[in-house]
Amino acid sequence: MTMTPWVDAYRGRRVLVTGHTGFKGGWLSLWLSELGADVTGYSLAPWTEPNFFTAARIGSRVRHHEGDVRDLASLRAAWQACRPDVVFHLAAQPIVRESYRNPVETVTTNVVGTTHVLELARESSTPIAMVCVTSDKCYDNVEWPYGYREDDRLGGADVYSGSKAAAEVIVSSFQRSFFTSVDRPAVASARAGNVIGGGDWATDRIVPDCIRALSTGRTIEVRNPHAVRPWQHVLEPLSAYLTLGARLQQRDETGLAARGPWNFGPTIPNARSVGAVVSAVIREWGAGEWRQPPANAAGPEATLLRLAIDKAQIQLGWSPRWNFDEAIRRTVHWYKAFYAGADMAACTTAQIAEYMQRGAAVARI
Repeated sequence: MTMTPWVDAYRGRRVLVTGHTGFKGGWLSLWLSELGADVTGYSLAPWTEPNFFTAARIGSRVRHHEGDVRDLASLRAAWQACRPDVVFHLAAQPIVRESYRNPVETVTTNVVGTTHVLELARESSTPIAMVCVTSDKCYDNVEWPYGYREDDRLGGADVYSGSKAAAEVIVSSFQRSFFTSVDRPAVASARAGNVIGGGDWATDRIVPDCIRALSTGRTIEVRNPHAVRPWQHVLEPLSAYLTLGARLQQRDETGLAARGPWNFGPTIPNARSVGAVVSAVIREWGAGEWRQPPANAAGPEATLLRLAIDKAQIQLGWSPRWNFDEAIRRTVHWYKAFYAGADMAACTTAQIAEYMQRGAAVARI
């Protein structure tokens, strides 16, 4: 592990974050603001209540533009107002089960929305750096025990996975068609594992489902307790995006080498079952119980998924810092503080500072 290489890479830089009202986008926007960036956010209004954007007062730290990434004219107006040096594209329909209910919205948001962001980069007269966030679900998951690598086959049995695979193809196509030299936008895609952390209240995600049940004294319902996922605290992939964005800003061969796809996930021992996540959340909460409800017809879900992160570790010098237990502890602490009426902006920035200090400590060992 190297010392955090991007502590000054964003100071004074104009940064556009799409999806800043969402869980990951909100954490990233706050972190960028802490790093001294001039942050503009473009997104739909928060879609859960409560939500991280409101709880952590993200609106006071960014230039807020409300709009849909499928609306190219609206997105273009926000882009031109920002004139970004760096873009982090996180706006998406992020829920697998939602793709069964609304497949067209999933595809148009995840594929057309990504295309719109890439088109505005193509129109840009400046060589911006752009990180397009997709998902580990972009791989054609045959449920082998090995971690998927960046050159493994893309695809997916569900519409969500298909939309993320299609987004990856679009990013690659724009890269090879329009962004081939150092004086053109530098674009990379980021495929992260299952992310947990304080402030996520999305439906059909196991940690928010746990917190909703525990905070109201209900039994947690767990659809697939034996499914294994690459769990990681939200700050892990965000630190990777920041590392990748900093590398892309280098207008030389090093920056060129950073273009393309990247996996960001936990080490193999930290990929755990859903049941292990639920049990750990209950342990940290201090009470609660769970059960597996009868099977339903919501659609199949993969039972095993792991990522190989060798490329990021070797070429970017990035590695995860918090193990599974630490990620669960930090996540539950955030929610308990929220329900206790704490200042969640302060709680969030404190976790960011602690994460960065952990990186500095590791670098000194």
